Amino acid sequence: MITYEWRGRFENPEVNALHAEGFDHEPLDDDWWGQVTRHSLGWVTARRDDALVGFVNVAWDGAVHAFVLDTLVTATERRQGVGKHLVAKAVDGARAAGCEWLHVDFDDHLEPFYFDTCGFQPTAAGLIAL
Repeated sequence: MITYEWRGRFENPEVNALHAEGFDHEPLDDDWWGQVTRHSLGWVTARRDDALVGFVNVAWDGAVHAFVLDTLVTATERRQGVGKHLVAKAVDGARAAGCEWLHVDFDDHLEPFYFDTCGFQPTAAGLIAL
């Protein structure tokens, strides 16, 4: 059974490994705990037993806009609803905090996941590559 927790505890190496797997790069030594506890509205962890199998970060503007970032699910748990449950818990957390909007941006191949599975609606947006 997988358990989901808003603002769940995690160790940096767990998220670094999950991020490396999800975004196909070598593991880094980022301070995820410091980053999310200082800057994020919240985050959601997914665990099978003690193993971290999913994570999503929910950044915000400090008011009514929240942003889904870094939705990650380990390869062994993909296509089983873990990502959907992570995002649903993120929606609940943002709503409970009084946010009015939850934004997400994503690569084109993830459109079915975010629009069809998670219920996001398409909207016009702009982007400047820095």
